[in-house]
Amino acid sequence: MTSRNLRLRRLRRATSALSARKRGAQPKVVALGGGMGLSASLAALRRITGDLTAVVTVADDGDSSGRLREELGVLPPGDLRKALAALCGDDDWGQTWAQVIQHRFQSKGDLHEHAVGNLLIVALWEQLGDHVQALDLVGKLLGAHGRVLPMSAVPLELQALVRGHDPARPDAVDTVRGQATVALTPGEVQSVHLVPNDPPAVPEAVEAVLDADWVVLGPGSWFSSVIPHLLVPELLDALVATKARKVLSLNLAPQPGETDGFSPQRHLEVLGRHAPKLALDVVLADEAAVPDRESLADAAKRLGAAVELAPVASPDGVPIHDPELLAAAYDRIFRMHGRIGPWR
Repeated sequence: MTSRNLRLRRLRRATSALSARKRGAQPKVVALGGGMGLSASLAALRRITGDLTAVVTVADDGDSSGRLREELGVLPPGDLRKALAALCGDDDWGQTWAQVIQHRFQSKGDLHEHAVGNLLIVALWEQLGDHVQALDLVGKLLGAHGRVLPMSAVPLELQALVRGHDPARPDAVDTVRGQATVALTPGEVQSVHLVPNDPPAVPEAVEAVLDADWVVLGPGSWFSSVIPHLLVPELLDALVATKARKVLSLNLAPQPGETDGFSPQRHLEVLGRHAPKLALDVVLADEAAVPDRESLADAAKRLGAAVELAPVASPDGVPIHDPELLAAAYDRIFRMHGRIGPWR
């Protein structure tokens, strides 16, 4: 057995003891992001704390979410649904509901590719007239191990300045509109912003950040899921003002289109340009995904952070995070870098 495989086995055994602390005092953790990146983080974090809140982007405009948004004028529910599914329990109830809300209809009619969870969330929004109350009710139905909140109560449009979006004009910088388009642009994203450019934050999301012990940002699509949280003024102010410690979880590989060719340190540099007042405490990266550790450490230091390297990728070689390994890495960071807290 290789030393890496032995270490992975030891880390997996260590995660089996993490849930024992969940019934007692524990850290309050807020995770920010969207899509599959946030889902990976939540699947790990719910293993080590029962006091968990997800704050989710609301700029999605593709697939089922985009159609519901256009037809009904609602927040896009897709990333909120994925976060709720990630928080479902491992028992039969939780896993059944996770599969149900993720189920997509296959038909030749209007229901084609709509997700059951999207329709359920939107129906409750219309019935209750309250985004947060409706999501709390869905979470209760699912037996979710945490709370899910939208980062803003209004639908947002993501816009990006992209160099070379039109291959015929490789040096031209164009404005690209829509999260789905930005995520797949063939050009180089220079910066992103939101429309409206001063969107209101959901008060419960701001309160959660201010009251947290730890805030986790990333992994996920860098320009379309991670950075948008920093473009909501009230949410950014809370991230700057909070006494919580902040960990940034890096992706395992560049994302085709959005971050093609990005090194780990470049991810930090573009985040710093979008939120120059934001300081971090820890940058978490998979040890096998960092070819230049010194450059990453220098980039992290400019944001006030230390670098923690750990095996967090799936051992089968697919560039996705392993929930147990990621949980072990977060747990170690919370214990080694956190202040003496009530969960100790």
